[in-house]
Amino acid sequence: MALVSVVRDYIDRMLQDISGMKVLILDPLTVSIVSVVYSQSDLLKKEVFLVEKVDNMSKESMSHLKAVYFLRPSSDNIQKLRRQLAAPRFAEYHLFFSNILKIPQIQVLADSDEQEVVKQVQEFYADFCAIDPYHFTLNINANHVYMLPTVADPHSSQIFCDRTVDGIAAVFLALKKRPVIRYQRTSDIAKRIAQEAAKLMYEQESGLFDFRRTENSPLLLVIDRRDDPVTPLLNQWTYQAMVHELIGIEDNKVDLRNIGTVPKDQQEVVLSSVQDDFFKANMYENFGDLGMNIKRMVDDFQQIAKSNQNIQTIEDMAKFVNNYPEYRRMHGNVSKHVTLVTEMSRIVDERKLMLVSQTEQDLACNSGQAAALEAVANLLNNESVSDVDRLRLVLLYALRYEKDSPVHLMQLCNKLSRTAKYKPGLVQFLLKQAGVDKRTGDLYGNRDLLNIARNMARGLKGAENVYTQHQPLLLQTMESLMKGRLRDVDYPLVGNHFQQGRPQDVVIFIVGGTTYEEARTVALHNAANPGTRFFLGGSVVLNSKRFLKDLEEVQRISKSTSV
Repeated sequence: MALVSVVRDYIDRMLQDISGMKVLILDPLTVSIVSVVYSQSDLLKKEVFLVEKVDNMSKESMSHLKAVYFLRPSSDNIQKLRRQLAAPRFAEYHLFFSNILKIPQIQVLADSDEQEVVKQVQEFYADFCAIDPYHFTLNINANHVYMLPTVADPHSSQIFCDRTVDGIAAVFLALKKRPVIRYQRTSDIAKRIAQEAAKLMYEQESGLFDFRRTENSPLLLVIDRRDDPVTPLLNQWTYQAMVHELIGIEDNKVDLRNIGTVPKDQQEVVLSSVQDDFFKANMYENFGDLGMNIKRMVDDFQQIAKSNQNIQTIEDMAKFVNNYPEYRRMHGNVSKHVTLVTEMSRIVDERKLMLVSQTEQDLACNSGQAAALEAVANLLNNESVSDVDRLRLVLLYALRYEKDSPVHLMQLCNKLSRTAKYKPGLVQFLLKQAGVDKRTGDLYGNRDLLNIARNMARGLKGAENVYTQHQPLLLQTMESLMKGRLRDVDYPLVGNHFQQGRPQDVVIFIVGGTTYEEARTVALHNAANPGTRFFLGGSVVLNSKRFLKDLEEVQRISKSTSV
């Protein structure tokens, strides 16, 4: 069962068994969890007439409504609930938690319910944001913490690990599976999360995870974003990934308020593969094909609009009125996609991204240091290339050629230091965090004969789209897993469990964040290989802006603490 369906099912069960008018009360994280799988109209159909946040509630009594709380089981939320139950505003209280409640927390709730308004307390394991059927995120604000050594900030590091383990545990409880766990050997944070997850699933809550065993155990693989720092630095050319890179997507919503003259009802739009058929069909398409498909959609809509103008009889009028809601919805959808593509085209032209991206793809996929140096140097001299694009080009060059030409890298860094936004030392800091000596995977396919063969085959088939040559390292990891070739020495198992046969369900969790390019890789792989289902999760969903922001924040902390 895909993750979106699992979470929708939880919310259905929460709301449909409670009859009458309801208020749904959420915390900042469960707002995201609900909003990505449930629309406003879905809530209305379930008689939810009001949605409130637990930390921003009015004092007004509403005894005609039944309260449905869906909260994370944090100590902060339990204390808020305790205070609200002491002076109840609603007729009934139905309490649902997104993860495992501790016994003392249940005790606090029982003691607080003096007026006996609580009708039920349940755990519904939806402690993650299911943005697509096989892609989830935990929306961890302090995502940069994964790059810090634990000693730099033990408290933040513990909060990060606890939240990650909670999220991973909820995914497996929702899927009703207990996995064998592996992690990337070179990453301390991946090892810590894997070990704490194993402790939770096999010791502390072993009864809860005691599901019927399958012949092939499911697998959790915990890896570190720094093993592939290239993917989040690249410009993207497929629809979903491109929107996130150039405009930004948060919980499947795109904020268009800063874009020209957008109508009021289009200032925040939803991009969801569950709610929007056109997006579902085109989210992984490249920009060229997308443009053609949008033109087709506009042409179809114009035909319908034309037929609606031809109203001559009362029957025509009645037919138009009946079809009007669908017509309005279609109009909104057409205008949303046209607005997004128009804005992305403007940014591509303004920032000369066709030019920039060609060099990025060469740096990521092809060897040839002299040509790469010349291409990057030329772009650094080009006045119309933005500061952030210059920085990304030098970072990509550094990751590729750090050992080959330190002198040339220094020259590029000197050129870069003339740009206003550049933080000195950021290029070297990235290499310290994610350079070749820190990585496990074969990021550039230098030692991989399979990659050489694949590139030759690709060359024989004719030139692929030059802007989408890059394949994330994740694809290689997935292929190795499928063939049973993921080395135990690089990805050890936790505890005395071992993997028998090929797993049918694999959750790959990237500490530090996923990208939509990787989510696309997983979705296309699942569609082509029905035997094994891969799920991709991470602490956040990255674009280059967020990746660089996290890197700069860690650099700042490292300077101030000299760790």
